[in-house]
Amino acid sequence: MAIAFTVVIPARHASTRLPGKMLADLAGVPMVVRVARRAQQSAATQVVIAADHDEIAAAARQAGVPVVLTDVSHPSGTDRLAEAADLLGLPDDAIVVNVQGDEPLLPPALIDQVAETLARHETAAIATLCHPIHDAEEFFNPNVVKVIFDHNGRAMTFSRAPIPYARDAFAHRKDTLPEGLPAYRHIGIYAYRVSFLRAYRSLAPAAIEQFEALEQLRAMWHGYGITVAVVETPPPAGVDTPEDLERVRAWLADNPPASA
Repeated sequence: MAIAFTVVIPARHASTRLPGKMLADLAGVPMVVRVARRAQQSAATQVVIAADHDEIAAAARQAGVPVVLTDVSHPSGTDRLAEAADLLGLPDDAIVVNVQGDEPLLPPALIDQVAETLARHETAAIATLCHPIHDAEEFFNPNVVKVIFDHNGRAMTFSRAPIPYARDAFAHRKDTLPEGLPAYRHIGIYAYRVSFLRAYRSLAPAAIEQFEALEQLRAMWHGYGITVAVVETPPPAGVDTPEDLERVRAWLADNPPASA
């Protein structure tokens, strides 16, 4: 059965490493618009950009992409999503998928999968994705967020630490992962129930969230369930640096979109 869900793309104009990246040119199209067009290839009922700047809103309107203008002072993308849900008049039981505005190569199938995962797990407030880790360097990298989950796919925790830690195997060597280690890298795409987004604004930050610098730990600390689905192939990386931007431009040059 088809699932109704909305994609919201939080688009913040300020960026520490790459200022103004939402409007960076990608094959003649602003990046955030390129992201929206990828998302429109999913099964979403609607795709909306949640902008915090008039220039982003103007670029969206010029491209014919629905946009809402949100408060510039939101501390997180989740807070921006909550305001967007209010502006769109979405009911509490609606599902919203958060697609980052710097993910121009995100496969639309992953958007559908995360929405379907949440719809199947009625007790969860959030759904997200992960993929297996096979490389030891990736596993021990603190910039790689790991997730462990139970037999029902419910997240037990997220961490930058190497989890689960193979005590006996790593006592001997850490350059390879032991066979069968259930190591998974978190993919930063989320589906939310709107009721959670509205509640999130009143949740106090958790110490574990602040030390790990992982916002999803706040939801878990307050008792909200996160369900996790596994995909075998990781999506292409997003755009955080000028080098990332050139990588995506090169990919688009070799793989021109059907429409600009």
